[in-house]
Amino acid sequence: MFSTLLIPLLFQINPAKILCQMPLVKKFLCPAGGLNGLSRATVFGTASGVVDADGAYRYPVKYATSSRWAPSTLVSAWNLPNGSNNVSALPLACPQPDVPSTAYTEDCLSMVLYVPQSLTLNSNAPVLVWLHGGSFVVGSATATGLDGSKLAQATNSIVAVVQYRLGALGFLAPNGNTNLAVKDVVNALEFIKRAAPAFGGSASKVTLAGQSAGATMIRALLSAPSASSLFRSTILQSDPMNFAHWMQQLSPCQNGLSITSILAAQKTVYDSAPNLDPAAGNAQPIRPVLDGTFITTPLDISSTFPSVSKPLLVTSVSNEATYAIYDVFRDPIPEEYFPDICAATFGEERTTTVISSPFYQPSPGSIVDGEVDARAQLAILGTDYLWKCSGWTFARAWVQHGGNAFVGQYVVGATYPGNEQVPLCTQSDVICHQDDIQIVFGTVSNPTSAQSALITEVQQRYKAFLNNGNPNVAGLPNWAPATTTDVHSIRLGGTGEAPIGACDPTFWGSTVDYDYQYYN
Repeated sequence: MFSTLLIPLLFQINPAKILCQMPLVKKFLCPAGGLNGLSRATVFGTASGVVDADGAYRYPVKYATSSRWAPSTLVSAWNLPNGSNNVSALPLACPQPDVPSTAYTEDCLSMVLYVPQSLTLNSNAPVLVWLHGGSFVVGSATATGLDGSKLAQATNSIVAVVQYRLGALGFLAPNGNTNLAVKDVVNALEFIKRAAPAFGGSASKVTLAGQSAGATMIRALLSAPSASSLFRSTILQSDPMNFAHWMQQLSPCQNGLSITSILAAQKTVYDSAPNLDPAAGNAQPIRPVLDGTFITTPLDISSTFPSVSKPLLVTSVSNEATYAIYDVFRDPIPEEYFPDICAATFGEERTTTVISSPFYQPSPGSIVDGEVDARAQLAILGTDYLWKCSGWTFARAWVQHGGNAFVGQYVVGATYPGNEQVPLCTQSDVICHQDDIQIVFGTVSNPTSAQSALITEVQQRYKAFLNNGNPNVAGLPNWAPATTTDVHSIRLGGTGEAPIGACDPTFWGSTVDYDYQYYN
């Protein structure tokens, strides 16, 4: 009687549920989200993914754990972000201002892998690791335009979009821990090095790419010898290289506070930093620190530049500062105010040199209703010293000390969401900060023919660079490498090379100091 009653119950038992209680079996055979045709066996356990809407396989994953204001630790098992069992769910962002608290979590050290369906275990494909921008206080792996599916397929590479701790939680630890966010990225690279082969990727063909603060983060990693073996090449898009690594850490926030209180204190530090120390600047006052142990060199021309060997791409957009200038100054600025506004940023000595130079004089395009609008001059000036010329100076120094560099300027772009708040940034011939992002990722909605052509070109060039460190491709115009005297900045979306202007090596960095020289 007992055995007869037990038979139906036996048929209701799921052996997998029993086996999955065993730790070793659970790690490798019972992944969060369940097994499916996209599952891959990695050294961290079995990964499950979904097919992205644009065709690549997508794998969200948590790469590290951390306590507040403590160094992060590489995970030992493959887990989905946010403690989720839904393999299609994307990571919550790291804590940041101006988003609902439900959209972020402190347990945010996650990435999203995009893998072309064509890859096999023997593909040995390159890996592109993307670091988002956002002045080190905002941004995430799921920001607009960062779906890596099209980029992965076009370059036949694995694209990993990584997020890292932001603001006070990543850079202002009260216990003096520095560069926590930078070290988060080191753990992300360690994770990729171990996991990539399971998806057909090569652990030795990793390229770091990022825009704005993401590019600054990469420059910090180039300054950290202990991270050098984790990547072989870099792509720096719109890195505001006028700003050096911090020589000191800003006043830290206190432990034991709520996230809301920390973000409020962070805003106070961010807003007041330039008044506390002019070297902070307005764009990235919270940023990596030259601590002397992890980040060991400024990697700029203010001090001895180290020997280097990695190939890199350095790009900017043609109107980097336009959004910032026209957003702050909504109305035309009379020409007589130009010197005073310059002096507020550069001081009297540098301002005298700037305004007497031929590079920042009023142009016919700056005339509004018969009067000169100095915003046009300020936008050119800001673009030059923060991005274009400082990037060219960096490229020349890189080449002088052993590396290869290819320099470019986007003259076609796609208006990034939010930039439309400045009407000038919606004009097709005005390429504002961030307008290169959707070109690179191929995520432009209803692209024009010019945008489509540039998307194809850039992705072809990136594919070549990921594979051999050179962006030249048969059938496309030659992209000459930079030299110590001529960076040969190609016009991406146009023809020929970008005009040199004030980026002549005898002006910025020589006649006129960058901030990292002036405040050194």
